[in-house]
Amino acid sequence: MSGNQPGRESAAGVWTDEQRSDRAAQEGRHRIKGREPRERGTSERNQTQSNREAMLAKLAELEAEHAKAIAGGGEKYVERHRKRGKLLARERIELLLDPDSPFLELSPLAAWGTDYQVGASVVTGIGVVEGVECMISASDPTVKGGASNPWTARKGYRAADIAAQNRLPTIHLVESGGADLPTQKEIFIPGGRIFRDLTKASAAKVPTVALVFGNSTAGGAYLPGMSDYVVMVKERAKVFLGGPPLVKMATGEESDDESLGGAEMHARTSGLADYLAVDELDAIRIGRRIIARLNWRKHGPPPDPDYAEPLYDPEDLLDIVPTDLKIPFDPREVIARVVDGSAFDEFKPLYGTSLVTGWARVHGYPVGILANAQGVLFSQESQKAAQFIQLANQIDTPLLFLHNTTGYMVGKDYEQGGIIKHGAHMINAVANSAVPHISILMGASYGAGNYGMCGRAYDPRFLFTWPSAKSAVMGPQQLAGVLSIVARQAAASRGQEYSEEQDAAMRAMVENQIEAESLPMFLSGMVYDDGIIDPRDTRTVLGICLSVIHNNPVRGADGFGVFRM
Repeated sequence: MSGNQPGRESAAGVWTDEQRSDRAAQEGRHRIKGREPRERGTSERNQTQSNREAMLAKLAELEAEHAKAIAGGGEKYVERHRKRGKLLARERIELLLDPDSPFLELSPLAAWGTDYQVGASVVTGIGVVEGVECMISASDPTVKGGASNPWTARKGYRAADIAAQNRLPTIHLVESGGADLPTQKEIFIPGGRIFRDLTKASAAKVPTVALVFGNSTAGGAYLPGMSDYVVMVKERAKVFLGGPPLVKMATGEESDDESLGGAEMHARTSGLADYLAVDELDAIRIGRRIIARLNWRKHGPPPDPDYAEPLYDPEDLLDIVPTDLKIPFDPREVIARVVDGSAFDEFKPLYGTSLVTGWARVHGYPVGILANAQGVLFSQESQKAAQFIQLANQIDTPLLFLHNTTGYMVGKDYEQGGIIKHGAHMINAVANSAVPHISILMGASYGAGNYGMCGRAYDPRFLFTWPSAKSAVMGPQQLAGVLSIVARQAAASRGQEYSEEQDAAMRAMVENQIEAESLPMFLSGMVYDDGIIDPRDTRTVLGICLSVIHNNPVRGADGFGVFRM
């Protein structure tokens, strides 16, 4: 696929090895054999350039917000931390990981738009340690001493879910003062889940490791207490249920940090520390050796090692999504820049054409793809999706959902034609599908279309958004219009005159609110996705996710719910 928008029939069907290998003899940009390139018209070139400029502007905004998370508690507290001879959270992670290996950071904008520090005072992500994919969680002590607030907990829960679903050993890099006490009412009750998850992981034979670099107090003491392996840094780690002031208040006993919860005490006396590290670098070294001795094996099938890169430049992904999401774009153009060899075997190409379905591979892993083409989901698209999802479960193949949908079609003819039950077929199939799902929100993801395309509520293994994405119950103008109609009807039923001036003000307020709440940074701040990614990184991110998914066996569903006829 080149920059031109293909017609339905010319884009359908199988892209063969012969077509792909023929690219070396072609002039100019790579293209599929049989699809002649054409010169873009001036208006199309202008639109493409406009799309690129808009996407680059959004990426610049995203980079600025990521910088806030990386800054931690700010220059003052970072400098104070360094003066204590300590590494920052991301520096610890970098030293822990295998050299030159990727780190897929998760939920980096958690707490965005709230009164809490962007990033929620913890760094979470997936990285490779001694060849083993691990979930890594590092408290950021430059933000209120690494204390956990409600968003820290929410981000931590998501990381624990990903680790459990994908059988990832977890490494906690600990330096935290425990709960942020002013917000204890939001942390204490649900916060026990953190420790429950640790013990459940251990029971499932998925190891957990705690490297303790500093304080791990109060409820936080149970984090190393419930981990399978514990490393403490000499003269730095302090692990106790109650510090000296609390002990003094509770029992009248005089004590100091070291005798109460120091690393040497726990290594020599209590036995809580399995390893005593001389410094932070030694703790990281020991942590890597622990992972090296796990004898870890993936349970899922390996990828095909002989795969080709896409024929089309991922740089083009900046050009594809229109600035106005009401304008449709062809998802095949995205698929061609993401899948191996740009090879995509489309399923039912002439039926339900607003939804593209088909088979491909990404970094050697097989996937089934569902991608919205024209935004609206009709009955045919819903039935096609339900069948395709069942087929993927039949052959144990993960599913990739590429969102750009305004939802299911409404109107008298569509209601009478059964859009509700047909949409229910699709949602039934998604909800009961047992193969792993990955969702990418490229453009719009509105209404029940978000559900049918495996939005957050349907528990995809991973969900990422592009900076161009928007998600809400419906578009801002539509929602404001609905409220206006309801208000007009209510005024008429009371016999009151309706104020057009107030209506205009109400609509403007609602549109602005819904627009703000549908943007990716707001959704990412709520931890409704696993991060906003540069479209050009989509293939790399998918490759990491698919590799992680295959730590577990991939098996389809044994059955589905009742499909209403």
